[in-house]
Amino acid sequence: MADSNEPDDGAKDEAQTALCDLCGTVISDSTEWYAVVPDSSSIHAVDAKSDGKRVVVGCTKEHLAELVEQYEHRPFVQSELWAGKIARAVEKHRGRISKEVLVEETGLTPEQIAEGVAWENLDYLRWRQQFGDDGPEPTW
Repeated sequence: MADSNEPDDGAKDEAQTALCDLCGTVISDSTEWYAVVPDSSSIHAVDAKSDGKRVVVGCTKEHLAELVEQYEHRPFVQSELWAGKIARAVEKHRGRISKEVLVEETGLTPEQIAEGVAWENLDYLRWRQQFGDDGPEPTW
């Protein structure tokens, strides 16, 4: 980052630091390994084509292989993915969005939207069961 509190320009001559997603090792010598894995909880901030995909980083080829294997055994839950798409659209519109716009912006059917909302509600109820009423309010 520049001294002027401005974001840096990502110059290629500066070493970038990464953390191994398996062991947390700091990698600053460009020896990290990357893979894209399926993850229904991963929602891109703006690009819907990247939803359901997560980039993982390993400090070694073996750590990356372990991460990929972990994600291969993690269930991919469509309702969870849909809930994330809905949340992104609702947030973009500051909580005020019509059903028609929600369908258009998420690319989901009304049935998929209902299932995504149900997933979010169940997730909230599970959280309340575990932590009580002191938890966060639902986002929608």
